[in-house]
Amino acid sequence: MPLTLTEQDQLTLRTAAYGAVTLMSAADATGKPHKSATEGSIALASATGPIGHVLATYPKELKLDHKSVAAIADQVLPALTAAMRLLKQQAPAEADNFRNTVLVATEAAARTHQGQPSPTLADMTRKITEALDAA
Repeated sequence: MPLTLTEQDQLTLRTAAYGAVTLMSAADATGKPHKSATEGSIALASATGPIGHVLATYPKELKLDHKSVAAIADQVLPALTAAMRLLKQQAPAEADNFRNTVLVATEAAARTHQGQPSPTLADMTRKITEALDAA
C-alpha cells in the first residue's frame, strides 16, 4: 500500500522527528547541545524511503515552545505517538522505518560525548522510545 500523506501528516512526522532531536539537544544543555542537534539532524536527513523524502525538508513551520524541556516534551512526545499511529494505519513498514530513523537520530545526538551518554540523555532516549511504542 503506498503512503499518502497530507501536508498536516507530513508536519506531524517532521515535528515528531526533528522535535525528538530538539529534546535530545535540550537535555544536553550543559554538554554539547549544538553538536547533539547537528548529529541528530544529519541522521534524519540520511533517512531513506518515503520517510526519508518527508524528513529531507526541515519543517520551517515547526514552532516548539522552548521555555523548558518539559514544554518541548509536551509537544514532541504526543507527536511521536501520533506519527506512529498514522504510519501503522497507512504503511506498517514505514512505521518501522520511521521508528528506526528517530532512534538512530537520538543515538547520534547522544553520541557527542566520549563513552556512555549522560543519565539525562539516556532518560530522554527512554521517553522518546516509549512515545514511539505507545501507538
